[in-house]
Amino acid sequence: MEILGTTLRIYVDDLDRAVVFYERLTGARAMRSERGGVSVAAVGCFLLMSGPPAEIDVLRRVSATIAVKDVADTAATVQQGGGQVLVGPVNSPAGRNIIALHPDGAVFEYVDRQPQP
Repeated sequence: MEILGTTLRIYVDDLDRAVVFYERLTGARAMRSERGGVSVAAVGCFLLMSGPPAEIDVLRRVSATIAVKDVADTAATVQQGGGQVLVGPVNSPAGRNIIALHPDGAVFEYVDRQPQP
């Protein structure tokens, strides 16, 4: 499994306001999407999320989003190490992703950024 990068997850009340700040901070343009009532903006290495408290509370359990070469390979590595895949693989605007529970209780999202068919 090859880790290509990490995205920091930030939960905000006002996504539009937060996007302006993070675009200035990073010099990058936001890529926006929505899923399950949660609005998301990826800005540089930051993933900003806003939505209903019940949805955000679930997302807060995920410590970070990690870019990998292939989520199928990552899922196998996680499972071989005693962890489990909780969700996925699922196609998303960023690529395929999984949510994995590590043996120590940490929960991470892995994304492979592969183009969707």
